[in-house]
Amino acid sequence: MDLTLFSLTRAVDLMVYMGWANWRRWRKSKNQWSLVERVAPQLADAGVFATSAAIVMWAWFYMPERLPRSYGKWIGEVAKVDGRLIEALRRARHGVFVYGKDTGQASLLQSMCKDYNWPVEWGDPSKTIPIPCEMVHMGSGHSCEKHALSRFTRTFNFACATYIPLQIIFRLRSIKSMASLKQPIAAALRSSAFLASFVSLFYYSVCLARTRIGPKVFHRGTVTPMMWDSGLCVGAGCLMCGWSILVENARKRQEISLFVAPRAAATVLPRYYEKQSRLPSDARNKEGGIIGGIIQPTEKHCLIISRASGTLSQLEF
Repeated sequence: MDLTLFSLTRAVDLMVYMGWANWRRWRKSKNQWSLVERVAPQLADAGVFATSAAIVMWAWFYMPERLPRSYGKWIGEVAKVDGRLIEALRRARHGVFVYGKDTGQASLLQSMCKDYNWPVEWGDPSKTIPIPCEMVHMGSGHSCEKHALSRFTRTFNFACATYIPLQIIFRLRSIKSMASLKQPIAAALRSSAFLASFVSLFYYSVCLARTRIGPKVFHRGTVTPMMWDSGLCVGAGCLMCGWSILVENARKRQEISLFVAPRAAATVLPRYYEKQSRLPSDARNKEGGIIGGIIQPTEKHCLIISRASGTLSQLEF
């Protein structure tokens, strides 16, 4: 299924860009090319990634069984969030952890309060409405901005420790002098900044939604604290974090978006078939034929879209 989704994503990507190329050529021939049409292609990959990242992050919070175990584990390592806080949000989503009622859930976050030397009452949803943002900050203080900056710094250092050695190893043969190290190190720093922005933007959006901006925009009686913490605040983080991809260059945005999109699709689509059904093999054969017909050239002339340079060329085979 994963290979099918990957191939299908590539096929759809190719079809969209071929259609856009024809549209662009037609519009320019009529001198009707607008500013919106010039900007749209630059935001397309970012939009695909932001949507895919939102789906993946939502699944990580509320449907972790939909993600590959290694993928979910890696997200957890980068997020560095206390598991009790995640569990509280999941229970709130399922109506078990409820504000203003004693549903026997106080012990979950009260143990966290003891570990961080916070007032034990903070962890009792029947007494504290809503959970203070300081608990979400996990020891970074009460300031949401300070917490976001702290998240950025920690994630940036974590990413640099991973990306810089990998960039150097991958380009070891082509490195001839210290000057030639600038490009791989710059690429690693940029990728680290992207990942750090992703994490910090997620957490900051959660804080803005649940305590800073959300309650001021929406009346407390219309959108209650329970509604924010049962999904809306996490949804805000999911929707915003993916736009950090704009830190990367255009080519890298394309690569990352096409890498994440199949994984997002896999969390939405069913990943198994009934054992006694003959549909799987038949379906795969049909899918393979359709996808192959889109991707593989079948005519003498094949239109090749060079997305990295943004130009079109026609090659003859």
